[in-house]
Amino acid sequence: MAATKIIDAPRNGHEMAPLNTRARGDGTHGVTIVLTAPQRNSVQSVDIPGNEPERAAWSGKMQFFLSIIGYSVGLGNIWRFPYLCQQNGGGAFLIPFMVMLILEGIPLFLIELGIGQRMRLGALGVWNTIHPWLGGIGISSCIVTLFVALYYNVIITWVFFYLFNSFRYPLPWSSCPLNGTGFELEECAKSSETTYFWYRTTLDAAPSMDEPGGLKWWIVLCLMLSWTIVFFIVMKGIQSSGKVVYFTSLFPYIVLTIFFIRGITLRGAGAGLMHMYTPKVEKLLEPTVWLDAATQVFYSFGLAFGSLIAFGSYNTPKNNCVRDVLLVSVCNAVTAIYASVVIFAILGFKATVNVDRCVASNTEILVKNKLLGLNDTQGYEQAMSLLNGTELLRLQLSECSLAHELDNAAEGTGLAFIVFTQAIVELPGAPFWAVLFFTMLLSLGLGSQIGILEGMLCTLFDIDIIKRVKKQHVTGVVCLFCFIVGFIFCTGAGEYWLKMFDSFAGTIGLVVVALMEMIAVIFIYGHERFTEDIFQMTGYRPGRYWQWTWRYIGPVIMVCILVSSVVFMVIRNPTYGAWNADLGMIEQKSYPNWVMGIALSMILAGVLPMPIVFLMRSFQCLKVDLDIHQGSIRRNETTASTKEMIDNDDDDDEDDENDFSGPALGGHVKTQSDFSDDDEEDKPMTMRMMMMRPTTTTKTSNVLNVPTSRKNNYKKEAYDV
Repeated sequence: MAATKIIDAPRNGHEMAPLNTRARGDGTHGVTIVLTAPQRNSVQSVDIPGNEPERAAWSGKMQFFLSIIGYSVGLGNIWRFPYLCQQNGGGAFLIPFMVMLILEGIPLFLIELGIGQRMRLGALGVWNTIHPWLGGIGISSCIVTLFVALYYNVIITWVFFYLFNSFRYPLPWSSCPLNGTGFELEECAKSSETTYFWYRTTLDAAPSMDEPGGLKWWIVLCLMLSWTIVFFIVMKGIQSSGKVVYFTSLFPYIVLTIFFIRGITLRGAGAGLMHMYTPKVEKLLEPTVWLDAATQVFYSFGLAFGSLIAFGSYNTPKNNCVRDVLLVSVCNAVTAIYASVVIFAILGFKATVNVDRCVASNTEILVKNKLLGLNDTQGYEQAMSLLNGTELLRLQLSECSLAHELDNAAEGTGLAFIVFTQAIVELPGAPFWAVLFFTMLLSLGLGSQIGILEGMLCTLFDIDIIKRVKKQHVTGVVCLFCFIVGFIFCTGAGEYWLKMFDSFAGTIGLVVVALMEMIAVIFIYGHERFTEDIFQMTGYRPGRYWQWTWRYIGPVIMVCILVSSVVFMVIRNPTYGAWNADLGMIEQKSYPNWVMGIALSMILAGVLPMPIVFLMRSFQCLKVDLDIHQGSIRRNETTASTKEMIDNDDDDDEDDENDFSGPALGGHVKTQSDFSDDDEEDKPMTMRMMMMRPTTTTKTSNVLNVPTSRKNNYKKEAYDV
């Protein structure tokens, strides 16, 4: 009989090839070979090489590095880190930031990048491979990533609107509009030109979340544009997005350098830098400073989105991921500090200009009240010192303090769209600087959005049903869905919804996912095995620093972040800043109960898939997951008729030890099932008793004959599934 070729499917740790021996009645034995699980609507099944195209790969080392930089270095480096430095001790904040970078950020970064490169799978495939019960981690990561992608693209939408208006001269936010009588609008006069343009012209802000108003057509059009651009960038995966990263990663550094050269030459730049980086060492005694540093490091790396796992999976098996992690970490930290220098140099100039205007206004009042001579500019300080508080209020004199102006520096959208735009107005050739600034924000936002979507789509393509559909179609459906849901951000309460999503959807869920990822890799997959994987891929064996941060320090920091986030959320009544048009200022309001219900639902949606998948698969609640659970059934012994095939498997064992490719390339990935026979005998028999029963000795047509020329005698225990 002609020899039959046996195709060895890649072993993902949960598939099985059960061997069912049945008596023919003629003294011989046949072997029923089930090569793969039946095709079912399961979350993850066997990937047989040749059945689908090879996994995508980076076209070069530079493309991978720039993609990681573009993803990790985002808007948070521009509008979050400078604010934290200012509020948490100035230059002293760099100490807890660097400590948390070393103890938390870099170790977690290597776990995600390394496990993705080792297994060459997306987030869902990686956790299913480590253990089927952990598949919920990938689902949770995908859901949280979807929430973040929804509101992150809205920021890009606002940037587009400002970018289009930057081509106008003069800039539309440089002056207040006039009413019918020729005077400035009261709402603008009570606030400022840039504040009015943001809340009234751009957002047309509603008074509260209970009164959202209708859709703002200009925001809807910009949102459609942003999702269309994102779709064309990511529709073919890294084949299309990998070319865009050369712009989105490098252009922000060019713009930052231009702003740096211009900023340090401006009047007041030194005052801004001194105010920011003057260390206040006493702040280091406050626990919240260290918590802010840990949180900033966690979010600045983009951990737990699944994007780093996806990026790592596109690498070659021999890529030095340890070197990549160190380079990207240093680049991320240096970029944050560099951006802070640029931002506060410009803000120092803005504060100086505001102080000069304040002094000029006070001087005019003093001269009008004959408290100061017309040309007596030297006596201003003396005249102000002679006035008491009552007289200052009566004359409506303002406090002209440089420190006070610098203390008002905002974070987030307030820094980008209100504070910094006011500084740009003061620069000669303001439209040019506005175009540069918002193009930089656009490239930063797109770089991060590409990474976020790539992680989510890579997770989706680990699902059998979806992987049969063209990537362009899946990407189009995802972008269209996000665009439609994004209408909620196009109302007058759009900014309020964005802050709610940012505060709830992308915080607790991400921290829980990151903590479970660390537990899965270090304590279930095994830190020794992961260390060996790193050594096989890079030639470098992680030492004590990595072991201590992975096993002890990292989990403790993650638990502290998680507990503190929950405690602060419970103790502090969550509020949002609503625009009060009558007062021309922001006032804090409590979230409505129905909004808090939505927030709680998003948190649960990002966390519950992990315990749900664990329970369903551990108790076999879903019939469609049988093919995954078959991985727990093992083959004890064989008959002589299977010796030929088993010999082939055994011959490959030595090759598997030196095979660095992941399951997507047919390589071997050690999982919990890869133990010695002695270890196997100690395993519980629950799964076998529930899923198997002795076979009957009936003849079957689904039989494969294997030559029985070997003299060794083998014994076979046969079961039917």
